[in-house]
Amino acid sequence: MRRADRLFQIVQHMRGSRLVTAQKLAQWLEVSERTIYRDIVDLQATGVPIEGEAGVGYIMREGYDLPPLMFTRDEIVALVAGARMVRAFGGATMARAAEEALVKIGAVLPEGERERINRTEIHSPLWVIKDQDRAAIDLMERAVESRDVVALDYLDEQGRASTRDVWPLGLWFWGKVWTLAGWCELRGDFRTFRIDRIAKLELAGRRFKPERGRMLSDFYRAMEAREGQERVYHRTSVAS
Repeated sequence: MRRADRLFQIVQHMRGSRLVTAQKLAQWLEVSERTIYRDIVDLQATGVPIEGEAGVGYIMREGYDLPPLMFTRDEIVALVAGARMVRAFGGATMARAAEEALVKIGAVLPEGERERINRTEIHSPLWVIKDQDRAAIDLMERAVESRDVVALDYLDEQGRASTRDVWPLGLWFWGKVWTLAGWCELRGDFRTFRIDRIAKLELAGRRFKPERGRMLSDFYRAMEAREGQERVYHRTSVAS
């Protein structure tokens, strides 16, 4: 959970002028009590009226609440369109989260703006991504975040099969096609893999630590260098 999200959740848990202990907040948010103490101090410093002390508990004075979210017409259209595209092309977990996010956004909008969500006529089909690919997208998205090595059976463009362990670095969507970028242990280099060509995918049961030369920033530099070489080759070929 991002720190900003955690601070928001702390305020939500303290609504209603309830006395809440740091231990309870730590259990709810799955962090240490020391983290909660630091968060409380930071919230107090920004003006949130929280009173109390460590070992006793904290209470938020009545009348305080987070300011409501306000979106422009174009922002609402963008959010609705994005959520519907994720529902059509993303993983199953991502699709559910997008739907839930729209519900939460609608709950805090004024009634007139809330209706705009239903009036946004931007749609996506619901049958684009296979269930197997949706599950793979969800698994790899979590693996990228947790730095879990993934084991996959892969079929290349010629239909040749290979089995390899990959450090997942990021997912890219190209319009119906998702690709995984990662460090391939088999090739000792960066590789990209089309999700729809992965025959089998599972966690390898171990994690990787970021290493210089094998990180996402290194992948970007490698791609930029490769594109530069291809442009030079193309100009040379045309000239000759």
